[in-house]
Amino acid sequence: MRISRAATYAVLATVQLSESPSSPPVPCSQLAQLGDMPERFLLQVLRNLVNEGLLKSTRGVDGGYRLAKPLSQITLLEIVEAIDGPVQPDLPQIGGLAPQSQRRLTEVLGDIADDAKKRLGSVTLAQLKPAAPLATNNAPKARRTG
Repeated sequence: MRISRAATYAVLATVQLSESPSSPPVPCSQLAQLGDMPERFLLQVLRNLVNEGLLKSTRGVDGGYRLAKPLSQITLLEIVEAIDGPVQPDLPQIGGLAPQSQRRLTEVLGDIADDAKKRLGSVTLAQLKPAAPLATNNAPKARRTG
């Protein structure tokens, strides 16, 4: 299975948005800078996510993007399929294979695509959200003596 660069950017941007869901909308420029993504290309990706109901956009000076649903209701499968279309095997007819072999190969690749869909569908943004940062201990370390 291959995930396009656009779908990778979509996943990255939605994970970035999941890190601060209660904040004001995040501008595309900020997402692009944080993820080292080309802003113009990311803008097209974000529009697709808005059209698919995964993000909400706000126009204006204080505009930007935010998640349209709770973190636990957005899966990697939804994000990838919003950009790349349905996850399915893309197997052209291969010359030189017997029809039975072609059917079996198509069946096996279909099973693999189904497994990929299940795995992608089982991972939500809530699961990808980083845990709370570890508390740092600023106390000086004891010196070893002797």
